[in-house]
Amino acid sequence: MNKRILGWFFFDWASQPYHTLLVTFIFGPFFAATATGYFAGTGLDEQAADARAQSLWSLGLTFAGLVVGFGAPFLGAMADRSRSRMPWIVGFSVVYVLAAALLWGTQPDGSNLFFALAMFALGFIAAEYALVFTNAQLPGLAAHSETGRLSGSGFAFGYLGGLIALILALSFLVEQSSGRTLIGIAPGFGLLDAEAREGTRAVGPFVAVWFGVFMIPYFLWMRDPGEAAARRPQGSTIASVAATIRGLRHRPSLASFLAGSMLYRDALNGLYGFGGTYALLVLDWEITRIGVFGIISVISAAGLSWLGGRLDRRLGPKPVIVGAVVILILVCVTIAGMTREALFGMPLAEGSSLPDTIFLVCGVMIGGLGGTLQAASRSLMVRHSKPGAETEGFGLYGLAGRATSFLAPALIGVVTAATGDVRNGVLPLILLFILGLLLLRWTQSEGDRAGQWSETSSPHV
Repeated sequence: MNKRILGWFFFDWASQPYHTLLVTFIFGPFFAATATGYFAGTGLDEQAADARAQSLWSLGLTFAGLVVGFGAPFLGAMADRSRSRMPWIVGFSVVYVLAAALLWGTQPDGSNLFFALAMFALGFIAAEYALVFTNAQLPGLAAHSETGRLSGSGFAFGYLGGLIALILALSFLVEQSSGRTLIGIAPGFGLLDAEAREGTRAVGPFVAVWFGVFMIPYFLWMRDPGEAAARRPQGSTIASVAATIRGLRHRPSLASFLAGSMLYRDALNGLYGFGGTYALLVLDWEITRIGVFGIISVISAAGLSWLGGRLDRRLGPKPVIVGAVVILILVCVTIAGMTREALFGMPLAEGSSLPDTIFLVCGVMIGGLGGTLQAASRSLMVRHSKPGAETEGFGLYGLAGRATSFLAPALIGVVTAATGDVRNGVLPLILLFILGLLLLRWTQSEGDRAGQWSETSSPHV
């Protein structure tokens, strides 16, 4: 493996802990617990407080997703026209680090919930914007017949980084109800106050430092195209993006893929944002147990992402995507049909561990198939990208992934509030997955690249 490919892999390694530690397994549940306590203190009963907490978390994810979705295509077009990606990645990396570090200021009494949510959203936006530019470098790393393998391996490498970061955070920072970490020591070797939840709050700065350190190989080994690289004509970025969108009517395979992925990726992100809060609010797990659940999920994500990359190479990305979505639909049905007391309406023995076991299996599937789905989707987007306009193409891919990003979190919040049951928040995700699958009908597994340009053409990075 050459250094350019390894350097590109390191972006996934550096950035994955934001999603693993902050979105899903540690900060998300911590925020939900903090918000629940705060709203309960205003006089709401437990069920209503849970619903308000989940709605507030969904609001933050909705706002961040909308900013990413509507900004990514324009940023991508600007970068393609200048052929400069690194300055953008550097800028968003700085924002990422600062926003993650400021999560330390989250107060466990809920007195600054909106500040914490704003910093989380800002870091999330920066991470997603940087991802648009690094995704666009994938076509320049190898012939497109190899991009599925590289995409899957990149996700697997990233999940491994997220796994190690999660283990370190649980072992040395995050306090249990006993005031000790998972390995039985005081948070931060006794330097952090467990009662003030400083161990859990320190996860934000930890993610910031992790990103800063492990982006070094990326910046050392990845480069923008040299001065000899052809520049695209200058002009209006808005006009360029508008022309790209209008051109979709002549590219039915790409239009079908973007429409389908818009919905199934939104549903997947809803699952990521929902999983940790479900475990806390429905199954009454504490954050360290959710973290251990996360370790198992991330291990499966790394393994299945790697396997998915191999299947992508053998079968093409579309069959991999379809298979992953079908299984995730079954996972959602299972979660929606389960409570602590019953499974699909059938009562369980008091204190039964079956719901915990089933949810653990569901977590393995969500983590593993989620990584597989994202890697195969990235690979399929490469097959629809025009040489010289990769960043704009992935900006459009980012728009498709975020244009309806308000749907999953908003629907989760609406259904939760309407039914008064947190677990019912997963029901809209089933519909989004099904619609996304149906819209893939006209998508070609090799995209619309075939016959338009050669896979052996000079790569662009």
